[in-house]
Amino acid sequence: MGERERFLRFVAAGGTSALANAAARWLFSLVVSYELAVALAYLVGVVVAFALMRRFVFQPGAGGGGPGGQAVRFVLVNAVSLAQVWIISVGLLRLVFPAVGFDRHAETLAHLIGLASLTLTSYVAHKRFSFGEARHRRARRDKALGAATAP
Repeated sequence: MGERERFLRFVAAGGTSALANAAARWLFSLVVSYELAVALAYLVGVVVAFALMRRFVFQPGAGGGGPGGQAVRFVLVNAVSLAQVWIISVGLLRLVFPAVGFDRHAETLAHLIGLASLTLTSYVAHKRFSFGEARHRRARRDKALGAATAP
């Protein structure tokens, strides 16, 4: 699969998980604060995203190890990403939108902007770290160099 196709699949899978995340946030917001709902919904999005990314974007045999190791690395990347989404979502809702007098679907829009902010950073992090393609390429290169220099 080419890089362009992989990125488009990533965007489609990410969009699907973002919709799951947004729907969960809306439901959680019925019973908890917006701030907590954003964090809880993010967990729903992570589960959906991992399943879709592993199946349709970063193929299991691509060199990133087994699903357990991939899941751990995926969660680590998403722990950092949660901070990014939370800061942007809450910052827009509590600071930026009130300052400019914007209140139409403010919670939903702030949350979707926060989720969209992850597109490039999470693609690179998942490609190189979560699913280990960079490590796999290095291992192949090192193996080839070792074979080329062997007596």
